Amino acid sequence: MPKDSKLRTGYEHAVQWLRDVWQKAGVRQSLLGLAIFLILLGSLVAGLVPTQYDLKAGQGSPRYIEAPRTIENRYETERLRNEAVEAALAQARANPENYVIDGRVVEGAEEKLAFLFERAGSLRIPAQPANREAAPEPVALPNDLQERVQRFQASLRDEVDLEVDKQSIETLLTVSDETFVAMEQTATTLAVSILRNNRITDQNLDDVVDSMYRQVEEFQLPEGAKEAVAVIVEEVIGPNLIIDQEKLESIKQEAAQSVAPVMVLQGEIVVRKGDVVTREKLQILKDLGLQSRTRNYWRMFGMTLVVVLLVGLTGIFLWQYNREIIESDGLLALLGLMVIIVAFVIKVLSLIPWQGTGYLMPVAFGAMLITLLLDSRLAVLLTCFFAVIVGLVTSGKLAYAAVALIGGITATLSLGKVTQRSDVTRVGFIVGAANFAAMVAFALIDDDMFLARNSYLGLINGILSAILTIGFLPYLENIFGITSSIKLLELSNPNQPLLRRLLLEAPGTYHHSIIVGNLAEAAAEAIGADGLLARVGAAYHDVGKVRRPYFFVENQLGGDNPHDRISPSLSTLIITSHVKEGVELAKQYKLPAVITDFIKQHHGDDLVKYFYHKAVESDKDGSVEETDFRYPGPKPQTKETAIVMLADSVEAAVRSLSRPTPGRIEGLVRKIIKARLNDGLLDESDLTLKDLDKVAEAFVQVLSGIYHHRIEYPDLPEVN
Repeated sequence: MPKDSKLRTGYEHAVQWLRDVWQKAGVRQSLLGLAIFLILLGSLVAGLVPTQYDLKAGQGSPRYIEAPRTIENRYETERLRNEAVEAALAQARANPENYVIDGRVVEGAEEKLAFLFERAGSLRIPAQPANREAAPEPVALPNDLQERVQRFQASLRDEVDLEVDKQSIETLLTVSDETFVAMEQTATTLAVSILRNNRITDQNLDDVVDSMYRQVEEFQLPEGAKEAVAVIVEEVIGPNLIIDQEKLESIKQEAAQSVAPVMVLQGEIVVRKGDVVTREKLQILKDLGLQSRTRNYWRMFGMTLVVVLLVGLTGIFLWQYNREIIESDGLLALLGLMVIIVAFVIKVLSLIPWQGTGYLMPVAFGAMLITLLLDSRLAVLLTCFFAVIVGLVTSGKLAYAAVALIGGITATLSLGKVTQRSDVTRVGFIVGAANFAAMVAFALIDDDMFLARNSYLGLINGILSAILTIGFLPYLENIFGITSSIKLLELSNPNQPLLRRLLLEAPGTYHHSIIVGNLAEAAAEAIGADGLLARVGAAYHDVGKVRRPYFFVENQLGGDNPHDRISPSLSTLIITSHVKEGVELAKQYKLPAVITDFIKQHHGDDLVKYFYHKAVESDKDGSVEETDFRYPGPKPQTKETAIVMLADSVEAAVRSLSRPTPGRIEGLVRKIIKARLNDGLLDESDLTLKDLDKVAEAFVQVLSGIYHHRIEYPDLPEVN
């Protein structure tokens, strides 16, 4: 074999092997999941490992260094807080209101007086007469009195730092015992009362002393004793105020909290080329991770681990509760794209150097998209996913993540049954209100004035999320072939071109489809299926009849039946062709695949019994094949398509009843459902016998309302 042929054969084998691997179950989904993980991780860790530098304080910077992200300048913030605290303390110390009476001053005065009188008692002249102070002539004093006075003064000066004049000491040493005791009691009572009940400062000390001299006069003491007591009390009276430490600590905390953190914004020049690196700049570089490569690698590893956990938990949830998403390449790609879009928007907003952007993270946008296009339970899980991402990119601030979580869950719970796109706008305002309330709550918890002033950002977040949802929704629906409830409601509008054409060209079929839709919606809701999908699918299930409407009995309006003039086989071909022609019209009018399924499956592979039996009756050689008189199928694959098939058969049959009483209606309904079940037309629809019983009850209830007994109105007499 030539060399070129061998190479070509090897290449073809390799290509075929790759095709075989690609077609294996789970390979495409695994690769798609890996791609989603890598893109998500790459968008989150971008910028976590900036260029590293090895600088020292006092060294000149060899280049301009920018901040790769926004951080707090801890050095400058601490300096400003210290300045604010010092200024606040200086102002507080100058305010008398911040001072309280110091009990230690009172205790000190008592101790000094106690020492003074105790020492005086030990030096007193013994056995003085009781009426010495009133004697007309002075009593001779002992020769050592002066020596005692000097020793007393020295003792007071050295022990308790008191200066008492000689005259007052002589009085203390020479008065009678009764007067001495009265002087001690008077001095102690007066000093303690003044120090406890007066706020004494250097400024009002003289006024307090003057008041004290006047108070001494009120005591029953000899004049000399009063003067001595006043002198002694004056010595122990002084400023008695001390600053209130609790109030001072509160002032310090308020001053520190009043200083907003100084931020180093992303893109800001930290160090200019040639500038000397200060300790402050070095601290900023360390906080930015520009001085320690190891720390950034650990941070990136931590981020990777968190994303692995989040993606893994999401995968487990999908496997247990939404396996159809994993098994569908399109749905998995849609989910991955929505996650990446939301994560990318969060990352971009986190790069804006303003702390308020943390409250604009549109997590509710992702929650609403996932709820509308995939599943509400999955939306709640991924809302938690997005809230964690918000926490990661905002350096773990709880308020950011909490507001994102509350907004996303509120969006999911508020969507409920969407009837039009304006409902998304309504949900946006609800989300905004929830965000606003959450921000106010955190402002109260953290005493954060910035958060309180900017709580309106929560409302903007909700409105922005609604706008993004409305903008992205139609594009995602068209790209991935998803039919949301909003899309279904748009398709149910009678002004849709194909429905309007059905109304004008086949009015009987149109009204038949409306009744079938009502039946299908009621039955679907009774068994927990999608009632809106069933109603819209019923509206389009017979659109193929617009090609030849007069061949269908509901459009003949009592005229000639064209089937009377053609063979049963040709009639069958015309009747069954409305399915194929309906599919062609669905493609022409770009109907979603989920609606096209109703057109394909609403007859399954049922037998066209009327024309089959007619053909058998006229057949003479036994050449009639049953397969020639069957619809092309397939059988209904979902509960909704099976319900529409049953509703289609039931509506046509009941309309043919001459006397549609409730009993006859119920009997006919259950007979038709049993016949479809026995024919195997429901085998692939997942409908249970319990479901079929509920479907029958719903059909009977709706049909009884339509065909209820009506009274006959009498003719009005003619007025001549």
